[in-house]
Amino acid sequence: MQAQDDGGSDGSSSGTDRVRARDIGIRPGIFTPGPLNAITDIDGVSVGHCTVRQGESICTGVTVIRQHRGNVYQSRVPAAVAVGNGHGKFLGVTQIAELGEIETPIALTNTLSVPEAAAALIDWTLEQPGNETVKSVNPVVGETNDSLVNDIRARAIRPHHVRLALDEAREGPVEEGSVGAGTGTEAFGWKGGIGSSSRVLPLELGGYGVGALIQTNYGGVLTVDGHAVGQTLLHEEILPRISPRSDGSVIVVLATDAPLSDRDLGRLARRGLLGLARTGSSMADGSGDYVIAFSTSPRVRRTPLCRGSAIATTEVPNQLVSALFAAVVESVEEAAYNAMLMATSVTSSVGTLERIPLDKLLAVLNAGGRRYQRS
Repeated sequence: MQAQDDGGSDGSSSGTDRVRARDIGIRPGIFTPGPLNAITDIDGVSVGHCTVRQGESICTGVTVIRQHRGNVYQSRVPAAVAVGNGHGKFLGVTQIAELGEIETPIALTNTLSVPEAAAALIDWTLEQPGNETVKSVNPVVGETNDSLVNDIRARAIRPHHVRLALDEAREGPVEEGSVGAGTGTEAFGWKGGIGSSSRVLPLELGGYGVGALIQTNYGGVLTVDGHAVGQTLLHEEILPRISPRSDGSVIVVLATDAPLSDRDLGRLARRGLLGLARTGSSMADGSGDYVIAFSTSPRVRRTPLCRGSAIATTEVPNQLVSALFAAVVESVEEAAYNAMLMATSVTSSVGTLERIPLDKLLAVLNAGGRRYQRS
């Protein structure tokens, strides 16, 4: 769902060429996506957006991910974070690393709006029924820098935008492209945004699901389904785009219904970085590359304890996580492609980001001998 602020047009080009990767034959990996091919294929996970376009210079937004239908502070999910390159301002990661759990929804926004998003998450958490005596909250906020088309110094995101995204969070299809926290972001020099994908393992491998949501704002040399797309499309521009245009950031959120410990979720998160590598990322010096993973399984849920009580959990053994690792890599790779392919070109007084040209992309892909076309 999308909520747009009053004031200003969205500045986007026509969305008639917006497609998801599978619509043109890009199907990374061997596992099957879930019904929505999105992070919301994991039961209970919901996503909400607030897209903020104001005047000629504000082009930004907020995306939130809610882990389950209940009170996440009182019923916390195990979680872990992997850092590829740490040039970022990801709030809340030290407590996640220490305790291995998340106690708020996850918010994504732009770099200079992290404090406002955190304030909104704190207020929202304190207001939830059952939290009347809470005196400490660890808000989880990821960010990328959308200043190529957004007047980021204006700090247009306010707490009420985050509340709108929380209120709009739904468990159905995930809006992708130039929306929410992806409104002003790029990918490999083209327009990026929000993308999502999922995989479901066969029953003989556990039958668990994995879903990914990505906020792209990173670069490198774009590779699509193994094809050197960036090198072919950009020609002599490719070297200048590696530095500094490969700087930026990317946030990946992984959800799974597999009952994993925070230790194995850390292993899962690290595999998300392999999915980014498949798209051509080298995690440049100025890029903040983060993956946060959580499990929604009630079997590993953490509930605040009374004195003398203990938690009994049942976890997937180490020997059965390899298929989950592969599913993560596939999901992250496809989510990144969906973010670019579902994006629209965006222009503001700050700058312009053009979406990747679909016809040229298909020509490069088909030159490799396989058949890619719109379904």
